[in-house]
Amino acid sequence: MSEKNFDQFQLSEEIYKSLAILKYQQPTEVQMEVIPKAMENQDLVVKSQTGSGKTASFAIPICEKAEWEVKQPQALVLSPTRELAVQVREDISNIGRFKRIKALALYGKEPFSVQKEELKQKTHVVVGTPGRVLDHIDRGTLELSRINHLIIDEADEMLAMGFIDAVESIIEAMPADRVTMVFSATLPENVKQLCAKFMNRPVHIEIESEGLTSETIEHQGIDVKEADKLSLLKDVTVVENPDSCMVFCKTKEHVNTVFQELNESGYPCEKLHGGLEQEDRFAVMDGFKQGEFRYLVATDVAARGVDIDNVTLIINYDVPAEKESYVHRTGRTGRAGNKGKAITFMTPFEGKTIRAIENYIGFELPRAEAPSAEQVEASRYAFEEKSKTTRIVRNNKTARINKDIMKLHLSGGKKKKIRALDIVGTITSISGVEAEDIGIITIKENFSYVDILNGKGSLVLQELNRTPVKGKSIKVSEAVK
Repeated sequence: MSEKNFDQFQLSEEIYKSLAILKYQQPTEVQMEVIPKAMENQDLVVKSQTGSGKTASFAIPICEKAEWEVKQPQALVLSPTRELAVQVREDISNIGRFKRIKALALYGKEPFSVQKEELKQKTHVVVGTPGRVLDHIDRGTLELSRINHLIIDEADEMLAMGFIDAVESIIEAMPADRVTMVFSATLPENVKQLCAKFMNRPVHIEIESEGLTSETIEHQGIDVKEADKLSLLKDVTVVENPDSCMVFCKTKEHVNTVFQELNESGYPCEKLHGGLEQEDRFAVMDGFKQGEFRYLVATDVAARGVDIDNVTLIINYDVPAEKESYVHRTGRTGRAGNKGKAITFMTPFEGKTIRAIENYIGFELPRAEAPSAEQVEASRYAFEEKSKTTRIVRNNKTARINKDIMKLHLSGGKKKKIRALDIVGTITSISGVEAEDIGIITIKENFSYVDILNGKGSLVLQELNRTPVKGKSIKVSEAVK
């Protein structure tokens, strides 16, 4: 049998270029099942666990089928949380980078007016939370007429969070002639009813896994009294000395307590929970992805958008109340073929919850002893030395895809009657620059942005500063993130 690879899907050169840079080498099982059927415009109900590669399974066909010339959105992805919406938007942007696919995330706690202005730009894919998407539909700021793909991601979590009415209202507003794909880790009755009501003879795909967790994850449970958890946490982290670690707590109060203790003890760490301002939450996630600190203390929901391939250690400081959350939490490690470890702190009164988790994942959590004082002392020097160094991020997909891309800021926009066509014409008049070297163009009232691909940013920056655009002199600089 021949080795699985993406060549069998007959995709465009631009998509293959992105996949190569992003190191998508072999399709996962869910990608093997979903991509061919999605390319044939079939409605799909997909049961697949987190970390299985499902985002790429719908992002690749969406990007392949999107027509660059069309100004209105052609695909809508619904996500249960803002963090997940931003992560999916980033994945779609990366995969569609060389096709110049523009994806936009819509979510609450961000000014509606800012999103309204963004939607006036050419936008191929919209990713959003149900409440904010419905708000845009009701106000007429999200154009639906050209949408031909609707993706409902993490459907079970979305409905569990109470979004059923909003989701149904959004579906009812969609064009009838569309492809609908539903992705869910589990298929409770309300998800089945939603699929039966709104989908057209969907193909059901269920990705079985050996248990519900990856074979690349080593699981352990340590018995501990509630009052001794902070002490145990420090001992475990010293002995394990992880390159990167996520510590999960069940409440934001526990997150604050654990973070404060680790921070005061000199750990390079940050915290993530729903009580933080949205801007701060995004900044923390970006910082963790970029290696600015090693330890992230988080609640379940806040961490759902954290997609990093080399988290080496997960610590369940609190046992999750929901058995599904154990899979979601531990799925942050052991990704992309890397080895990972998940350690759960178990108090004497949590036996029933632990047994429910073990029944769900299909095996008993191997018990481990707390580290001895001798082990901790023997490991302390290496731990302290590592804490002084910056974490190396080996698989930052966005950084790789953007390596040869420069975003330029132009001091002219709609008020100067500058159009995308004018910018393209001027840039392609520069010797050595082709249309394929131009990425996404965004035109605002008083300024514009343009992505220059293939390492030609410096050349375009230099030449554009002495070349008029539509007869107008424009100041050009590298855009500040």
